[in-house]
Amino acid sequence: MFDLFHSKHERRSVTDLPPLRLCNSETRTVEEFTPRKPDEVTMYSCGPTVYDYAHIGNLRAYVTADVLKRILAYNGYHVRHTMNFTDFGHLTSDADAGEDKIMKGLRREGMDISLAAMRTLSDRYIDAFKDDAATLNILPPTEYTRASDFVKEQINLIQTLSEKGYTYETSDGVYFDISRFPSYGRLGNIDIHAQDDGARVEVNPEKRHPADFAVWKKGDLGWDSIWGKGFPGWHIECSAMAMATLGKQIDIHTGGVDNAPTHHNAEIAQSESATGKQFVHYWIHSEHLNIDGAKIAKSEGNSLFLRDLLTQGFSGADYRYWLLTSHYRTKVDFSLDALTGAKQALYRLKRFMYEECTDSSGIIDDTYRQDFIEAINDDCDTPRAIALIWDLMKDSDVAAKNKRATIFEMDSVLGIGLGLSPKDGAAALGLVDSADIPADVQELLEAREDARAAQSWDEADRLRDALQEKGYTVEDTSEGPKLTQQ
Repeated sequence: MFDLFHSKHERRSVTDLPPLRLCNSETRTVEEFTPRKPDEVTMYSCGPTVYDYAHIGNLRAYVTADVLKRILAYNGYHVRHTMNFTDFGHLTSDADAGEDKIMKGLRREGMDISLAAMRTLSDRYIDAFKDDAATLNILPPTEYTRASDFVKEQINLIQTLSEKGYTYETSDGVYFDISRFPSYGRLGNIDIHAQDDGARVEVNPEKRHPADFAVWKKGDLGWDSIWGKGFPGWHIECSAMAMATLGKQIDIHTGGVDNAPTHHNAEIAQSESATGKQFVHYWIHSEHLNIDGAKIAKSEGNSLFLRDLLTQGFSGADYRYWLLTSHYRTKVDFSLDALTGAKQALYRLKRFMYEECTDSSGIIDDTYRQDFIEAINDDCDTPRAIALIWDLMKDSDVAAKNKRATIFEMDSVLGIGLGLSPKDGAAALGLVDSADIPADVQELLEAREDARAAQSWDEADRLRDALQEKGYTVEDTSEGPKLTQQ
């Protein structure tokens, strides 16, 4: 795998690159990116609630964050990146209603309702998420944080908010009073006064405003606090962990678009109320992934997991490639037919890199490199970047070895599996060097060529089937037959 942070290719300084521009969800405009420090970027990503596998819609947000991090590194920045795991207390609704997801997972798997069982359950799905991330070639963050490891920091933050008069206590918890934070809802321009007060107040008549959110939920299970035993609210955990690992102000916060209306507005309100400083400078949200026009969600009953795709013969790279052919801010409709098309396209690119461009002595083509940088620095325009690879592959004016060097460089950002050595890449595809073909397989191959030359198609088909029984697929090309080991 190509090592993004230790590339053998020389990186230009940040000042030589076209400016990086990102769509800030808060301002709803594409802005030139300027970090708080000249050579370092702090970045926080809302991670999964680990009560089940992350479905492929969830995973889109993490691929988006990964590509953004690679782009930042490509531009010369050192990225400090935190991703959290919610291992308690996330209700099935982004509001303060519904069943606790971790509790739901415990009941589903017949486990005791206890803090120890929560830890055991979440361990299982944290490992599963990390496996999925590795399969998708997602670089690990600088730090993974578990909400249950930062309860003290969350309680301290709630105490700070309480001391400053931003909270009030009810019989079931402690709530943030949004009337004390006049700009609440500015992310996404949410009009909280237009909400249906009745339905939400019926859920909890003690709330002063339907949009007030819990920072502490009382209960028989949990941790001790001055408000009694219970759990920190879901929203408070991200603020506490982001500030504990990255500081009171961070450059970039990523997540799915569904996080923005409630969860991320709550993060802004509680963080800025506690510190008096702007919490996040750039909010980056990836759009929904749909199946049959409906958002993928466990609550919708249409969840599809990465492991489901793998069992159907697809790879993590196939799914990643398919995602990157659409802009992260565009809603996309998933289908197996579309993924099959992506798999076939990526296979062609890999065959080109590992079969036709095996000379590693080339140099990067500066024209294509500049066009690529302009694409990725224009709000992470991965569809345009991938189109450039296809243009380069077909460009007869660029030597094959220079194509290889240039595409190798591009893959450091895209991460779609084009950065292997020719030997490793060919092995990953199952391509068989003629010198490595076993004698009995070579005899079948030659006999099939003789049958084809004699137009004995039934015999040629029989010999093809015989090759398949030995684990080889034969492809007829203008250069002769080529074998792939299954």
